[in-house]
Amino acid sequence: MQLTRQAKISYFKPAWADEFPLWAGFSTRNGGVSRPPFNSLNLGLHTDDAAYNVEGNRSTLCRAFDIAPQNLLTVHQVHGSDILVIDEPNRDLSHFLTLDSDAIITNQPRAMLGILVADCYPVLFWHPHAAVIAAAHVGWRGAAGGIIGKTLQALAELFGAAAEKLYCAVGPGISAAHYEVDRTVKDAFAQSGCRWEEIAREKTFGRWRLDLRHCCRLQLERAGVPANRISGCDEYCTYANRELFFSYRRDNGQTGRQMGFIMIK
Repeated sequence: MQLTRQAKISYFKPAWADEFPLWAGFSTRNGGVSRPPFNSLNLGLHTDDAAYNVEGNRSTLCRAFDIAPQNLLTVHQVHGSDILVIDEPNRDLSHFLTLDSDAIITNQPRAMLGILVADCYPVLFWHPHAAVIAAAHVGWRGAAGGIIGKTLQALAELFGAAAEKLYCAVGPGISAAHYEVDRTVKDAFAQSGCRWEEIAREKTFGRWRLDLRHCCRLQLERAGVPANRISGCDEYCTYANRELFFSYRRDNGQTGRQMGFIMIK
């Protein structure tokens, strides 16, 4: 995945993005107006940052990709497995802000889907033949609850978008080196489709380091997405790379949010 710039926005672009008529990527924390500890491109309205700063940052993002602010679609993410589907034109997508959901699917052009994160993983989906996109928010609860598999199932059932023809991107998130979890998390993964031994290493008794990035990849591949169609950002960690990313764990919750985004032009 390549770090690139569009106007004032620096973002990581999936390897496959330039092949198709779409915008897709993962923003960094740079290029906005928010002050510490939310400096500077905080895109999360649910943080303690001043709302006018966040709205200004969102406007900067929208201008960079030549869309109106009402064409940016974000939802109220709750670490669940509900999916919002937009399959008809909608003049103002901002009214979905308070809707509880952790994945979004649309076949509508000029609708930018946004997933807000600060350690969790944003996952993007694109099916060129069905001309449909999706974005999912994957924390440990979402991974254990099957949000990736449910998104893939909805894409196939509603749009005929078979997994083997999809292109996906797993954005930057917290690495296993900085993600320590307990038995509650281990037990939640019993039905996740991943063996715990594949995605976690025991640190001390009752404590593990969870590789959520690897879990996302495994779930995509085992659902039929070809490994060579999954673009990753594996060399980066939201916790470790302070100059690039917000991190909820590192900053004890007082931090901003970056965004995984995708839009059909």
